[in-house]
Amino acid sequence: MGPLQGIKVVDMTTVLMGPYATQMLGDYGADVIKVESIDGDVTRLIGPTRHSGMGPVFLNTNRSKRSICLDLKKPTGREVVLRLIKSADVLVYNVRPQAMARLNLGYDVVAEINPRLIYAGVFGFGQDGPYAAKPAYDDLIQGATGLPSLMAQTSDGMPRYVPNALVDRIVGLTAVGAICASLVHRDRTGRGQRVDIPMFETMASFVLGDHMGGLTYEPPLDKGGYPRHLSRDRRPYKTSDGYISVIVYNDKQWESFFKATGRDDLRGDPRFANFAGRAANIDFVYGELARVFETRSTAEWMELLNKADIPVMPMHDLQDMLSDPHLVATNFFPVVEHPTEGPIRSMKVSANWSETKAEPARLAPRLNEQGEEILREAGFSNEEIAAMIRDGVTRA
Repeated sequence: MGPLQGIKVVDMTTVLMGPYATQMLGDYGADVIKVESIDGDVTRLIGPTRHSGMGPVFLNTNRSKRSICLDLKKPTGREVVLRLIKSADVLVYNVRPQAMARLNLGYDVVAEINPRLIYAGVFGFGQDGPYAAKPAYDDLIQGATGLPSLMAQTSDGMPRYVPNALVDRIVGLTAVGAICASLVHRDRTGRGQRVDIPMFETMASFVLGDHMGGLTYEPPLDKGGYPRHLSRDRRPYKTSDGYISVIVYNDKQWESFFKATGRDDLRGDPRFANFAGRAANIDFVYGELARVFETRSTAEWMELLNKADIPVMPMHDLQDMLSDPHLVATNFFPVVEHPTEGPIRSMKVSANWSETKAEPARLAPRLNEQGEEILREAGFSNEEIAAMIRDGVTRA
């Protein structure tokens, strides 16, 4: 009974960015119909798997959805999609707009069928610039928005991508906000609209929000970059037996740190005295902290810093996260029984509502699992469905 109950979403997205956004809409209560190709979303094949077509990336990005597979290059396949769009609130796609136009599913076409529709595109670039028709992937956009360059400054000088589909997920989250805002506008006016969520512009804003620095001003005051984020010693600190994540940030926390560690010598050092002094000498400050943390074990530091109310967390690896006491206590990783995949570890919806609790409506579907159900809801007869299967428009 989530906050989006009653909203119908036609999900024409694949891979990660779009499916991540539509999974959130489904978790929030929307009825999400995932329209897949005859072969299915390619992420179904990313292993390891128990059964072909049900890989972990797919399982963790496509719950709370129903699946139908269609060949959209066939007229009947396109007719099915138009029938679904007619009664939908939202259409989400993540191919280039030119591809939607070639399928004769551009906004000008679907808005005639359903003027209340929110037509949301998540793709590479804004459509009013020279990159409009270029393809885009997470790695490309990371590179184009400076992330590998920033990574190089903080390590050994070698540019590297962030080891996470950061762009896909940030743009997916942005899409959820844009879609929900568009639904509010529609409720006020009765009118739907087209909304574009481009990867490049979204990530340019995301990265430069931290690192614009002196480039904010005209003429520029410096070459940009947030010194604290770019310090090579901004990293988990090595202890005598492992690593620990600590940030001593404001004056109160620093005073607690000096008291807890007995470092009166640092209290009197102007480089540590206040926020401005620490910011101007951030490399020295972090370097000194690195030396301090090597003197005790991780457990000793956890106890001492927690007692002093200084922000500290363990440095987990992927397996450690599964046994984190907070995540265990909140049952963040419920083990659920998938109808074909057996027991799988799911993840809770992270947001909480006091009135409209959101929970996954269903586990990730097999390819075309609800195909006939969706076709019947759209008004197709058993004979018409049988003909579609026979003609290769869909599968049994």
